[in-house]
Amino acid sequence: MRHATRVNEVTGRLPTADAPAAQRRLCARLKRAGVTVNGGRPWDLQVHDERFFRRVLTSGTLGLGESYMDGWWDCAAIDQLVDRYFRSRIDRDGSRWINGVEWFDYLRSRFFNLQNRARARQVGQRHYDIGNDLYRAMLDPLMVYSCGYWKEADDLAAAQEAKLALAAVKLGLRPGMKLIDIGCGWGGMARFAAEHYGAEVTGLTISERQAELAREACRALNVDIRLQDFRELDEPCDRIVSIGMFEHVGYKNYRTFFEVARRCLPEDGLLLLHTIGGNEPVSYIDPWIDRYVFPNAMLPSASQLTAAYEGLFVLEDWQNFGPDYDRTLMAWHENFTAVWPRLSAAGRYDRRFRRMWEFYLKSCAGGFRARRHQLWQLVLSPRGTDGRYDSPR
Repeated sequence: MRHATRVNEVTGRLPTADAPAAQRRLCARLKRAGVTVNGGRPWDLQVHDERFFRRVLTSGTLGLGESYMDGWWDCAAIDQLVDRYFRSRIDRDGSRWINGVEWFDYLRSRFFNLQNRARARQVGQRHYDIGNDLYRAMLDPLMVYSCGYWKEADDLAAAQEAKLALAAVKLGLRPGMKLIDIGCGWGGMARFAAEHYGAEVTGLTISERQAELAREACRALNVDIRLQDFRELDEPCDRIVSIGMFEHVGYKNYRTFFEVARRCLPEDGLLLLHTIGGNEPVSYIDPWIDRYVFPNAMLPSASQLTAAYEGLFVLEDWQNFGPDYDRTLMAWHENFTAVWPRLSAAGRYDRRFRRMWEFYLKSCAGGFRARRHQLWQLVLSPRGTDGRYDSPR
């Protein structure tokens, strides 16, 4: 039986002294971020089950996300809620508690290589293989599942094409060049590079469903799509691109990634790395994201990246357009919401999945909006380009 909620419904007022301690504590923290439980603004939480408070205090973001999936609370604008929380910097003021879930994830990441070859395909099986019908409906026509470039774009399709074009120009792609796309997804970049720049492309993915659809999309082009771990790569090429894959590499394998790229590139080659980044070094990702969205994922920091490629590459360019991911995620959410009736009618996705996916897209959008997360494009060369490298923007 669902417990009766005991939350003071007067906007801006904290629970009374006789309210449970967990409720008082969490409400006080939220109030500092300008968020009121059962308030009337879009970013205020509407709590339906008083067990929510203790669950969040004992399990952190894992409890927050799971309780949303279970229907214990709602919020009209989760993206605004998360944005306000991170901008308040409550999690940086020294009062933040470390729960058992986070300690377990920290210790696990320290003692084990969670992204080794045996575990690498877990994210493919549990996330990218969910269903091509979902991703076809949510993404742009090229099915690019990474941050778009919205500098001059008005819609998702234009933003994704602009991002692919930006990467191609930064790499200096020309007809006949051999391009390796590490983490090719559904083949969007491979298809774009082959069609618009005449490149010969080899795309690598660890998702069987992605590989199937990518081969179909690129069947008339000079593109080879492989189901292959990046560590198995050892062949010459002119350029390497990796878009939205490095988040699955793991800090214990960062150096290996760059060593693999270096052994494949000639002295005048270039590597473009497009990745989400964090503001400080970590060894594990948010526990809810790890369990429900991207298992074994991790966001590199700037210092982790530079340490990993030092001695192997020269940095030619580093661009940050992290705020564009906020707009990309909200566009995906809009598409997902529009097609949900059709997806639900097919019987493959239930109400709990919908709430999980909503929480994922909108909470991540809030994180980018608050500049908690970044989106970086790095251009690296083995020994430095011959002359000045002028990067387009």
